Amino acid sequence: MGKIIAVANQKGGVGKTTTAINLASALAHYQKNVLLVDMDPQGNCSRGIGVDPSLLKLTIVNLLLGETNFDKIVRKTSADCVVLLPANLSLAAFESEAAARGIKIDLYSLKKCLDPLSASYDYIIIDCPPSLGYLSLSSLTAADEVLIPVQCEYFAMEAVAQILSAINNIRMSANPNLSILGFLLTMYDNRNKLSTEVSSEVISTFKEKTFATRIPRNITLAEAVALGKPAELYKPSAAGSLAYQSLAREIMAHE
Repeated sequence: MGKIIAVANQKGGVGKTTTAINLASALAHYQKNVLLVDMDPQGNCSRGIGVDPSLLKLTIVNLLLGETNFDKIVRKTSADCVVLLPANLSLAAFESEAAARGIKIDLYSLKKCLDPLSASYDYIIIDCPPSLGYLSLSSLTAADEVLIPVQCEYFAMEAVAQILSAINNIRMSANPNLSILGFLLTMYDNRNKLSTEVSSEVISTFKEKTFATRIPRNITLAEAVALGKPAELYKPSAAGSLAYQSLAREIMAHE
């Protein structure tokens, strides 16, 4: 059975989507079959891996509502061995749409969709939205593990405290087996005093739960997402590309 990993942190701009896309591609680089799940109504994960969400008639909403099956929604991406369950703005209205139709939903709705798929993929990676609302909580309920990106900037630890609280609540209510895969330091610059201070604080607090890999502040990562492809397909030798390959190796070694 494949691992279901939620990439989550309710703070925006910490590198969740960049991590979801580039980790999926890096795992595929090592011959792993990966399903990428976009659970953000902004659809940035879909767009960042080569699928224009504004052109889609069918998205993950239709799967959650039980209107159609997985095979009609899944999309190929710019990365070999990575397929996508896309999202667009229709996901923002999922709860109200379900209520209007009299469809009962709960925190297990996404889990019920993904569990039958886990046998077909080595990894299922969920890109969570920057909030702690229903979409993020249902993603944590569906996941086996959580990867938490931590931006090396001010207020990083406050954001970590909030996501840890949400994880504990989900453990007590809906998913007692949910574990933390690790904390990933993002936008790291060893020339920047703040980066090194935040890095030291995270490592001292979470110790072995902090990935050795640090994702550097690297323009290649932003350029690649804008072009709708993972960094390793844009500039394979760039620092950002190599960092996500290192992260993939750490995760595979953990398994």
